[in-house]
Amino acid sequence: MKTGIRGYLLVIAALAAVSQAQEPLRLVQTITLPVKGKFDHMAVDVQNNRAFVAASGNSTLEVIDLQKAKWIHSIPGKGKPAGVWYCPSADRVVYSLDSGSLRILNPNTLEVESEVTLAEDADTLGWDAENGIVFVDAGGKGTGEPFSRLSPVVLKTRKNLGDIKIESGSIEHMAFEDHGPRMFLSDKANGRVVVIDRRQRKVIDTWEISVAKQTVSMALNESEHRLYVGARQPGMLVVLDTETGKTVAHLPATGFTDDAAYDAVRKRIYLSGGDGFLDVYQELDPDHYVQAAKIPTREGARTSRWVPEQNRLYLEVPALKPRDAAEIRVFEAD
Repeated sequence: MKTGIRGYLLVIAALAAVSQAQEPLRLVQTITLPVKGKFDHMAVDVQNNRAFVAASGNSTLEVIDLQKAKWIHSIPGKGKPAGVWYCPSADRVVYSLDSGSLRILNPNTLEVESEVTLAEDADTLGWDAENGIVFVDAGGKGTGEPFSRLSPVVLKTRKNLGDIKIESGSIEHMAFEDHGPRMFLSDKANGRVVVIDRRQRKVIDTWEISVAKQTVSMALNESEHRLYVGARQPGMLVVLDTETGKTVAHLPATGFTDDAAYDAVRKRIYLSGGDGFLDVYQELDPDHYVQAAKIPTREGARTSRWVPEQNRLYLEVPALKPRDAAEIRVFEAD
């Protein structure tokens, strides 16, 4: 009973504070791109002040000069780009192509240095900074296989250490511990989280989510042992305890989410969705959260990138209609 009363009082206090506060995200810049069609993910290179956008509908990787706030270059490829990541220790951009490869790009010369062959439908990727490994999701239902392949590629040698078999037709996002060996995968096909020991490169656990299906976006709050998962059916933010794998909270969310981020300084979760909204949630404590804002965007604006070094969130807004312009909307956290 005491826990319930405490949670209720926390929510009431938070709602009062939120109603008096300014917008948690303030639009400060809009950058247009000369492309049409869908966007996939993006990376921000803080060292060189550039952004790299997977324009999947255009089959190109688009380059933006963030200092000048303008588009500067387009890199074509044999396939649609999907996952994109900037690896600061190596000063390289890596991105996947659905034709079945991982490209390594020099962000200073904008030249593709090498390409690693993977299974078809290469998609989501993540950077294991501890071991210098890029993990890439490939295979799955898009290739007719009943399982997905998680390919660990050593960035320095460009070598695939051997695919890890994941019993899922569709893997979406990844999150990595900085102070532990685990990585987490959102298993969209089965509505769960797959836990992997990335040092041993094997599955060690699965966490079922019963409150929603199509688990896609993901963000980790490692210090408080919480994993934030964005689901699509229905639109929902699900909070998991990473010590037990249990669901501790869930809140309504925008539909067709594809990216989530945790702002450790402000204790917020940012969730972008293709229904045309950017959701902001405020953490009260590790088990209690409230929605602080629901910012209108545009249909299809489902991918985003939070950059804590800049206190900025970059939202990709695709041009899905003839009169629309493709945009990167830049929000600053207050």
